[in-house]
Amino acid sequence: MEVETPVALVTGASRGIGRAIALELGRRGYIVIVNYAGNQILAEEVVTQIANEGGQAEAVHCDVSQKEAVENLFKNLKEKYGRIDVLVNNAGITRDTLLLRMKENQWDEVLATNLKSNYLTIKEAAAMMIRKKKGVIINIASVVGITGNIGQLNYSAAKAGVIGMTKTAAKELAGRGIRVNAVAPGFIKTDMTDKIPEGIKEDMIHSIPLGRMGQGEDIAKAVAFLVSDDASYITGQVLKVDGGMVM
Repeated sequence: MEVETPVALVTGASRGIGRAIALELGRRGYIVIVNYAGNQILAEEVVTQIANEGGQAEAVHCDVSQKEAVENLFKNLKEKYGRIDVLVNNAGITRDTLLLRMKENQWDEVLATNLKSNYLTIKEAAAMMIRKKKGVIINIASVVGITGNIGQLNYSAAKAGVIGMTKTAAKELAGRGIRVNAVAPGFIKTDMTDKIPEGIKEDMIHSIPLGRMGQGEDIAKAVAFLVSDDASYITGQVLKVDGGMVM
């Protein structure tokens, strides 16, 4: 069944940056597919908030690092909505440790969730978007994919891969009417950053020219711009949203 209202899929949308993006797109009139891998309760809370603000959403469980699960997800979306207008690849995990202490499974888990998942979802979404010769894909990268970061060899490698994937996909899909961009957050207040010791956190804030941590809403606003028609001539770009931390 084809619906007229645009449909946006946000992976890893039950909390943090993904939650903020889902809420923002809900406010802007999208039917938001709130993807989650672990916490259904939090995902349903996002759906409820979108509905309370007059929007439409549903929570969908899927481990986006698994090929068959992703294929089933998009098959169901096609049957229910007949379209996908926006894909936001936000799902991500960290397994931080120094290189010499990093176990192979810590490398594999981060690369699967943070990089392979983007390949799987972009491939499925692009196939649907090509039918309409229109669509937008946003990959959430990170400034550490540009600069590197001690203790994050796996995460940095994955996010650097996301940046390279974004540029290549943009070149391949531009002729089909599909724009692909990345947003690279800096030091953003999330559940993950809340676990950083206060002393280290204060030092990181001092390194930011704007003098504060970012909020999920800062990333959500950037994504909302990039998916809008105001950004119709922008593709293959990496937008750093970091308070000036990386210049």
